[in-house]
Amino acid sequence: MHSTTGVRVWSVARGVMALIMLAAIIAQLSASLARATELDRDVATTFANFFSFFTILSNLLAAIVLLWAAVWYWTKGRRGADAEPAGLAVALASVSTYMIITGIVYNLLLRNVELPQGSEPIPWSNEVLHLIAPLFLLADVLVAPLRRRLSWRSLWAVVAFPILWVIYTMIRGPLTTNPVSGDPFWYPYPFLNPNSPGGWPSVIIYMIGIAVAIICVGALVVWWGRRAGTTDEAASAVATATTGASKR
Repeated sequence: MHSTTGVRVWSVARGVMALIMLAAIIAQLSASLARATELDRDVATTFANFFSFFTILSNLLAAIVLLWAAVWYWTKGRRGADAEPAGLAVALASVSTYMIITGIVYNLLLRNVELPQGSEPIPWSNEVLHLIAPLFLLADVLVAPLRRRLSWRSLWAVVAFPILWVIYTMIRGPLTTNPVSGDPFWYPYPFLNPNSPGGWPSVIIYMIGIAVAIICVGALVVWWGRRAGTTDEAASAVATATTGASKR
């Protein structure tokens, strides 16, 4: 059982981390749009491209879910709940998986690669989005209190967003003109660009590899939650007992 103080501290940490992540996204977006305006590039395309990066979407979703978790605790969770709501639990498992994958892929494959985000990366923002936030979400998986034990079926929900993002990316890529180079295509990451020397075979290999990584990380996140979390039945029993006691 986690101490009340520990739960409160972690809830505050979630809220603070979420705000830092949002600040990092806004700072980089502002720099990208300012650069596009300065060089008379298509600002609308630059904006859309920015929010087509898996890193940006993962951080944005993670920040929203962390804020959701913090608000839930301070409005309802501290009233004796023994586990977070099922929807929040699935959302936390999902964004944790995405952020861990973001940290792994960036630091293994993209650390020294300039990405087409419209401007030079802001150092502190870059580190928050690609290193600090992923490490925080990893820690959240391992030590966060009030975790609910999820069924293995929840893994389908975890992998749904990456699948949709890949489909979106590969459809949008050849339909978008690169606002920086003028190329008649735009892909957020070089390993997804079929116009690169490796062509489609290379893209397919990378997609398969990353898909396997996402499934494995997602499975590990769900497994750890099942190992350390509270079952629906136990959470319901605690909530019922707490409610009953409060009415006496």
